[in-house]
Amino acid sequence: MKKDSKQRVKIKQWSEQDRPREKLLASGRRALSDAELVAILIGSGSNEETAVELSKRILFDLDNDLNKLAKLSMNDLCCYKGIGEAKAISIMAAMELGRRRKEAGFAEMPSIKSSEDAYHVLKSIYADLGHEEFWVLLLNTGNKVIAKELVSKGGIGMVAVDIRLLFQRVLQTRATGLILSHNHPSGALQPSDADRSLTRKIVEAAQVLDIRILDHLIISDEGYYSFLDHDEL
Repeated sequence: MKKDSKQRVKIKQWSEQDRPREKLLASGRRALSDAELVAILIGSGSNEETAVELSKRILFDLDNDLNKLAKLSMNDLCCYKGIGEAKAISIMAAMELGRRRKEAGFAEMPSIKSSEDAYHVLKSIYADLGHEEFWVLLLNTGNKVIAKELVSKGGIGMVAVDIRLLFQRVLQTRATGLILSHNHPSGALQPSDADRSLTRKIVEAAQVLDIRILDHLIISDEGYYSFLDHDEL
């Protein structure tokens, strides 16, 4: 019986070298395209397209930018036919492992000598976030990072910080210095009036406890803004 020329060809019917899993085993992971790697995470497509075709379509919508893929939420991914909760979770987990791998390079915490040093420690924390978070670096007398602490999570445009809880944690770790930081998911790097007000309140509280506030960084995909470098601290 003659097959319909329009009939969809499944991955299992492809030549072996074109199947993502087999291709990885035969040629190594670096031989695979981004779409083929995502297809392995997805496992299967829909009745209309293979996992590779689906992956190509998703990446096309994102300008083939894996950073944009890492920022997609569960709902964003599930908008694609063929992507359910389980497949979306697989993609999100893989993206998070990649982010953590970058962060693992700082297993030995460095001494902070500039705003750029602080930025390099903090930037991986804020990668791919679609909401605001407020983190602090806790430092010893030699300005070496002894801990990174999440202080608060917020919405898309703001984050609330409980100053009492912040300094409770600082006193527990016996840190003598702090670098404040939060992100702007919008990409804007200029501090808002609320950012400046919060910074002043934290600095005033720190003075009472004899704790140094070395800087406050605002971080986005565009880079960072340092309160210290702009004489705002």
